[in-house]
Amino acid sequence: MQSENKLFEDFAKFMNGAAGTLAGLGREAEASVRERAKEWIGGLDFVSREEFEAVKAMAVEAREEIDRLKAELAAHSATKSSGVDAPPRA
Repeated sequence: MQSENKLFEDFAKFMNGAAGTLAGLGREAEASVRERAKEWIGGLDFVSREEFEAVKAMAVEAREEIDRLKAELAAHSATKSSGVDAPPRA
């Protein structure tokens, strides 16, 4: 009976050691994959948030200018077709 307990005790120690080793390998693999992903992504030409926001603001301003010019052109066309000379633009 004593030999059976020793056998189970040794097996439990072995399994605990194996579980610890496997957990360590898992952490190392995760860290390695994470590092490789950072290197890969770092090599790509991504823009920063600040650059994106700056270009976005420029696009909004351009769209507003286009809308303003379209309205001005439509008003000018309307006055031109009605035969009334439009005042000179400043």
